[in-house]
Amino acid sequence: MIRSGLLALICALTCYGSSTTAWEMSTYQDFLKGRFSGLSLTRDGRLLLAPKADVLFSSDQPSVWSVVEAPDSTFYVATGNRGKVYNVTSAGKTSLVWTSPQPEVFALAVGPEGALYAGTSPDGRIYKLQGGKAEEYFNPQSKYIWALAFGKDGALYAGTGDDGKIYRITARAQGTVYYETGQSHVTCLAFDRNGHLLAGSEPNGILYRVLGPEKAFVLYDANLPEIRSISVAPDGAIYAAALGGSIAQRTTAATAAAATTGTATTVTAPGTSITVTDDSAQAGPEFKPKVETKVTAATSSTVTPATVQTVEVSGVDKSALFRINPDNTIETLWSSKDENAYDMLLSGNQILFSTDAQGRVYRLGTDRRVTLLTQTNEGEATRLLASHDGKLLVATSTLGKLLQLTDKQDSTGTYESPVHDAASVARWGQLSWRGEKGANSKLIFRTRSGNSARPDKTWSDWSEGLADPRGSSITSPNARFIQWKAEFASNTSESPTITGVSLAYLPQNNPPVVHAINVSTQLAAATTSTKSAAQPSSTGAYSITVTDTGESGASTLSGTSTQSVARGLTQQIQITWAADDPDGDRLVYALYFRGEDEKQWKLLRGNFADSSLTLEGDVFADGKYFFRVVASDRPSNAASASREADLISSPVLFDSTPPVIRTATPRRTGAKMELQIQAADATSSLRRAEYSLDAGSWVPLEADDGIIDGRDEKFTLKLDGLAPGEHLIVIRVYDASNNAGLSKVVIE
Repeated sequence: MIRSGLLALICALTCYGSSTTAWEMSTYQDFLKGRFSGLSLTRDGRLLLAPKADVLFSSDQPSVWSVVEAPDSTFYVATGNRGKVYNVTSAGKTSLVWTSPQPEVFALAVGPEGALYAGTSPDGRIYKLQGGKAEEYFNPQSKYIWALAFGKDGALYAGTGDDGKIYRITARAQGTVYYETGQSHVTCLAFDRNGHLLAGSEPNGILYRVLGPEKAFVLYDANLPEIRSISVAPDGAIYAAALGGSIAQRTTAATAAAATTGTATTVTAPGTSITVTDDSAQAGPEFKPKVETKVTAATSSTVTPATVQTVEVSGVDKSALFRINPDNTIETLWSSKDENAYDMLLSGNQILFSTDAQGRVYRLGTDRRVTLLTQTNEGEATRLLASHDGKLLVATSTLGKLLQLTDKQDSTGTYESPVHDAASVARWGQLSWRGEKGANSKLIFRTRSGNSARPDKTWSDWSEGLADPRGSSITSPNARFIQWKAEFASNTSESPTITGVSLAYLPQNNPPVVHAINVSTQLAAATTSTKSAAQPSSTGAYSITVTDTGESGASTLSGTSTQSVARGLTQQIQITWAADDPDGDRLVYALYFRGEDEKQWKLLRGNFADSSLTLEGDVFADGKYFFRVVASDRPSNAASASREADLISSPVLFDSTPPVIRTATPRRTGAKMELQIQAADATSSLRRAEYSLDAGSWVPLEADDGIIDGRDEKFTLKLDGLAPGEHLIVIRVYDASNNAGLSKVVIE
């Protein structure tokens, strides 16, 4: 009971601003930042139920690297990091076909005779699997087998790494180098409509058309490190997905896999080079030298992990889809600085592609508009495959799965918004939404809140359902962060949709902050009722006019008057301060002062918006003073919610009175003279003393005690070599406030 009462008191004392804020989500980019499960997102920003995704296969391994369809309409699935190949039926029945001696099987291909061929890594070999048996088919003496593809001539083509070669294999143990790219890796293979081999490479992102043995033409030199996937359209257009960093990730996976198999493999991943060129100055494709890659294999129980560096280049896309037209012109269809496109395939007039953003699958229409088709909520969607009966299969990593997207709409789905930061503890208002919901569908919202940036066990539980589109009160506790979730359900083919969500809240009103107070003096023009013609209008100078008759002023009947020199300058005190408000509220100020020996603050000025105040220099007598600035945000908040903050300055010394100088009677003996001087200041310490003989240059004086630092100091002036006759000595002493006291002595 005590704790509950204390919490209630704290809530009652918390001040909230008077301006309600709304967190709005309504665009494609807004919703794309959230987490999808069983939902799609259209380019115009509509959330709706996605095609149903059935899990055909789920392994106990991190990745599914390759998927191909067998002649009997089943699927072969290659995994890592235990290097296994499975057979999966459309009904989800799974059987183990083969366990590789290597940890990774990156590539699969089905031959004309129906046999399955598998490429292993990181000791790159190709195996033929048929009749329940596996035999080594070809050993290219390479580290990685990245891609396998059969040509119309019946030969098997293999893309390898880290030597960047393409092999043409015609029979067991019979193969030759078909083309050497000079790159580190050949990452993907395909054939154009004329049967020519297409090959993508890494680390310089070059797409080749191989016309024959050791003869090739560069179709495209991308500004991204790797050409990851190639598809060919019936009209001859070639589509390619380019990205950065994939090879490094796969070699890391191979290294990690070695730890579980007992075979240690030290892999130095290929360096990633991103070349940005000026298209207007580029005359043609640039062939780039091979990047050397060092791979050392040894049998050991100790594994040395690979060191992989990711190179981020500002202003360069992380991933892109390209279309190479039959006339070799290039179009960029899609690009992203946030996601890597891992695979792509053509589906009629549309392009499907998968990414590493929680295993997403997108659809790119003929209008170049992108739709998020589904999200697997795995690390990457590594492969896409269109089966002979028109089904779409999606392979994933993080947990190696094979999913099948059906024509049917999923019956349920959820969307979790990104976490919203209210910047301070907020009082939640209502959640409202825009969209459609049929009679046979449901759409429920829930919220949760917390004071850590990421939802964890310290956050509140999801609230009870909120259903009213016009607005439902949020019951989650007041906090700095909030998140909402939408739950979709439908018993028919009609999906509920969301096009916008608004969440209202009232942030806690934070007090202003006064950062600094500064007090300084400045010169200002004095106000006079009249000005003589002899005085210039400038406040920074004065003059005396003397006529050629020797008269220094106007004559009167009683004689020549003494001219008065007006310096035209008076001292002002300027007090300035720096303050701001974390909520951006408008501020007003009050300025107070008190003397060092006083107890109460006196108001100089209140309720003004300027951050400075100028006063006449004589309003403060000599002494130490403190200044206090009070800042209030009441112009932007209700009186009950407004907040204040103040700051007191360091002591400020005002001293406008110069030191007083007293001199004893000078003692002169011929050419020698000695003068005793005493200087004192009532407010501040003395800092400097000097003298002038017969209006000559100023000469410093030393205190009798060796240092000028007190309010009272004594000086002894000794002169030698004085000429006979009368002399004028002027003594000048400064205090810490730079006030100068003057005294003169006439020596006869």
